[in-house]
Amino acid sequence: MINNVKILKTDILSDNWYVLKKVTYEYTKKDGTKLTQSREAYDRGNGATILLYNLQQRTVILTKQFRLPTFINGNKDGMLIETCAGLLDKENPEDCIKRETEEETGYKISEIKKVFEAYMSPGSVTEILYFFIAEYSKDMKVNEGGGVEHEEENIEVLELNIDTAMNMIEASDIKDAKTIMLLQYIRLNKIL
Repeated sequence: MINNVKILKTDILSDNWYVLKKVTYEYTKKDGTKLTQSREAYDRGNGATILLYNLQQRTVILTKQFRLPTFINGNKDGMLIETCAGLLDKENPEDCIKRETEEETGYKISEIKKVFEAYMSPGSVTEILYFFIAEYSKDMKVNEGGGVEHEEENIEVLELNIDTAMNMIEASDIKDAKTIMLLQYIRLNKIL
């Protein structure tokens, strides 16, 4: 038993794209009462995300792509403006985000700064996300970006003024949590 929790049973509900488990566990409350609960947890692995910024131009690089879950939940065209991100697979967060940055945005970066890590939806998803920032310049552009063909990515690269991006949050044009968190980080820490 760890932290007053004992796993009693785990059932795999789906192992199609990632793994959806139903976990039955016993939880001991502070007063000693034991509760048995069942919850579903979706394991898609851990990920990394990055916000590229340019001090001289006061701009940031974001991406825009179709996200089915947002479409299902009322996003009219399913398009979402986001920071570059990807799943770690077997990579460490730093190598993953450097590779993803080049694939998605076309910028080859070498110096990155980890700013924090966070669980994005801890009530149902196991993923922890590693957050990075990095400065970019035009001479770092090595290709057009847009994602990799075998992953069927169709990513549009956006270069936005920081004030425009912040206004897009207020206007609900940017609704992605990781993107809002990194834009707020840049602003709160007076980087841009």
